[in-house]
Amino acid sequence: MIDGPNDTTILDIMSSDSGLKFSIVAAVKLVETKLAKNNTEYLSVTIGDKNATCLCKVFGSSSMYNFFKTVEPGTIVFAEGITRNYKGVFSPDITFVRALSDDEIVRGDYLQKMTACADEGMEALKNELNGMLATIGDEKLRLIVKEVIKELGEDFYNKAAGISMHHAYKNGLLEHTVHTARAGKNLLPLYPFVDHDIAMAGLLLHDIGKVLEYTGDEVPQRTKIGILQGHLVLGYRLIRKVAIQNKLNGEILERLEHILLSHHSDPEFGAVVRPATPEAVFVALVDNLDAKMGMVEQLLRSTPSKNIFSDFHKGLEGKLLVLPIDSPIDGELD
Repeated sequence: MIDGPNDTTILDIMSSDSGLKFSIVAAVKLVETKLAKNNTEYLSVTIGDKNATCLCKVFGSSSMYNFFKTVEPGTIVFAEGITRNYKGVFSPDITFVRALSDDEIVRGDYLQKMTACADEGMEALKNELNGMLATIGDEKLRLIVKEVIKELGEDFYNKAAGISMHHAYKNGLLEHTVHTARAGKNLLPLYPFVDHDIAMAGLLLHDIGKVLEYTGDEVPQRTKIGILQGHLVLGYRLIRKVAIQNKLNGEILERLEHILLSHHSDPEFGAVVRPATPEAVFVALVDNLDAKMGMVEQLLRSTPSKNIFSDFHKGLEGKLLVLPIDSPIDGELD
């Protein structure tokens, strides 16, 4: 049993000085097996709550190794450890860990505390999405978008948009979709040569395959079909099926399919082909904009207030300055 309530958060321990003991309730988000420079196998364990995550290294010599080697993602645990920083990155040592019982989770309301979700709320986002859908003037194309979303049902509204890179939380896919459509709606008047209806349909459907690529709302994981085909192909197949059933114009379908297959811009980043229509270039850039700003927002939310910069972020290929503009750095700014 836990001795009393444990309200310590990941941000709390990240904000602490190095070398301090802590106890915390957290969810196991991700466990990856990696090799150190000396070829020693270790586990890279991501634990977190609704606001932040941190990375822990667990080596084979640790008594916690077997626990984390077999634990299911999403398991809520009680852990004790010591705060550590390794090369400027917060990486605590876990000295004790156990899974919480269902009763402990319910009594502490820990499922709610561990589950991140979109700030704007699902209903508000759904209403805005319907408003964006209504801006598509082509009746048949509007129907296709509506039918694809309808076929996926609540899964589309609940799923995350990723595992760790951006919008990796419940309702994240809906939020990312609405944000890209919101940005696109405001940018499209600047580029009259981009077909509004095809671009808007592409923005609303570009990541639709993620509903099939991921499973789990609280801690998203990739499905078997997600690993084998990826969301670009899965989305392409889904849209093609619905479009053919509803006899969408072949030229419009071809351009919409191209958006799905190219919206990652570069084969290095998963694109099947590079964007080759005005609408595909537009959707790829808007998608990248919101993905990057989603990373920025998460770093601003999850980096301790004492830090000047965030930790290195793979998606941004660097660190992010998180210091507010009105907070000068001692000795560096007037």
